Amino acid sequence: MGKEAKTNAMRFLEKQKIAYTAHEYPHEEGVAVDGVTVARTMGEDPACVFKTLVTQGASRSYYVFVIPVAAELDLKAAARAVGEKSVAMLHVADLLKVTGYVRGGCSPVGMKKQYVTVFDQSMLAQPKVYVSGGRIGTQICCEPAALLRAVRGTAAPLTAAAGGQKPGPQ
Repeated sequence: MGKEAKTNAMRFLEKQKIAYTAHEYPHEEGVAVDGVTVARTMGEDPACVFKTLVTQGASRSYYVFVIPVAAELDLKAAARAVGEKSVAMLHVADLLKVTGYVRGGCSPVGMKKQYVTVFDQSMLAQPKVYVSGGRIGTQICCEPAALLRAVRGTAAPLTAAAGGQKPGPQ
């Protein structure tokens, strides 16, 4: 595997020549920590720490949605963002097989395959964003535009608070 400290997400960003910083946070081995706790542990505003959610559309295609850790994915808004009739959360048991990542360590960067990836539009207002580094206990921080470029992602209103509409000032 070469360099032990590197994850697929980190190697992917380096290959794309995208600057990032890696941040470790304490956790119990193999146990996922909720994102708000991760943000607080790192001393960051939860609005700039994002979680990665994987869904499957009515067409059976997989989609990746990246939203603030304190928010909830609006499945109807998510389906609209990718042109699907509906999307449903991927079962945790299928996550490793589909993405190469485990629950709590799923990164939008460096998955087994490049899936359509949509970030909540609130990401664009952040000077920096954190996403999973590809394993529990690791976050990577990048500029939003660089992260979008890396995964060929787009941005759209995705959270329950947005209700599929344009959110007001945050």
